[in-house]
Amino acid sequence: MLIIKIKIMPISPSTNLDSLQEEITKIIEELQGKVHAVEKQPVAFTLNALILTLTWPDDVGTDELEKKLLKIKQVSSAQIIDVRRSL
Repeated sequence: MLIIKIKIMPISPSTNLDSLQEEITKIIEELQGKVHAVEKQPVAFTLNALILTLTWPDDVGTDELEKKLLKIKQVSSAQIIDVRRSL
């Protein structure tokens, strides 16, 4: 099992981060992952990024996850910022 952190940048400061988080969580769960923590990280002025910490199966690649996240209308970018193997 992997522990992954993903940084999600919304398209604007007015994006509803709670509904965006729900949509992202659904996608992650469909792809066999599980969200364990969500942080809102200030970026500039009133713009906040979502930092999601999730567990991910070793045998499932993350390419499909990134593609699906980038298809969400409210997402400007989705970047994996940390990957670790769980013990």
